[in-house]
Amino acid sequence: MNKRLFVSDLHLETVDSPQYRGLCWLLDQHPEHDLYLLGDIVELWIGDDDDAPLATALRDLLRSRQAAVYLMHGNRDFLFGAQFCADTGATLLADPHRLNDGTLLSHGDALCTDDDAYQQFRAMVRAPAWQADILARTIEERRAFGQALREQSRQTNANKAANIMDVNPGAVSDLMRQHQGKRLLHGHTHRPGVHWEERRYVLGAWERCGWYIEQDGDTLALHCFSLAPHCGSETPHPGA
Repeated sequence: MNKRLFVSDLHLETVDSPQYRGLCWLLDQHPEHDLYLLGDIVELWIGDDDDAPLATALRDLLRSRQAAVYLMHGNRDFLFGAQFCADTGATLLADPHRLNDGTLLSHGDALCTDDDAYQQFRAMVRAPAWQADILARTIEERRAFGQALREQSRQTNANKAANIMDVNPGAVSDLMRQHQGKRLLHGHTHRPGVHWEERRYVLGAWERCGWYIEQDGDTLALHCFSLAPHCGSETPHPGA
């Protein structure tokens, strides 16, 4: 029987953040579930040689997992690579990825096809030559470059119409048809919910609460839990 946890868009920045403590709590509550990290787990990943406290703690946390760990790139952590997977035991998944039960997984950003400028940026930063150039720089240079990218992203998104930053229904339909998907799980848009007609589950960003999808056999449920400092009481989102 499949027991899985799906999370995305934690945007982790520090070890002492409610988001990181919440992740630790969630994994402690579900030790037997395979874990699927569907992108933007950290706010910024500068390379597998990152020696910052968060990078070190995240490696240790995932390495200690008894169940399987799967990782998908997001638009913030597209530099996760082979060394991180070797260090943690995680398996890197292509986007999209189809599970054995027909569930399709995606970070979701590739489905936001109305945002032409973002799709051009996405193609650039996913190019092997571009990534090789960035990873050849020093850690300090990469940190500075990453901060500049984040600030540029904030300014750009502030001036975009909200609708173009959501998934395109046609792109969703095409993906489901191409891969014969039974259902689709994704994040990125920060618009959590279940779209029954599209058979689409959307994970939310970890802001006031931590969003996750739990699968037990053929049953999937979208939940969120409080990210209060104690990280202890689960408060399901209305309609979850």
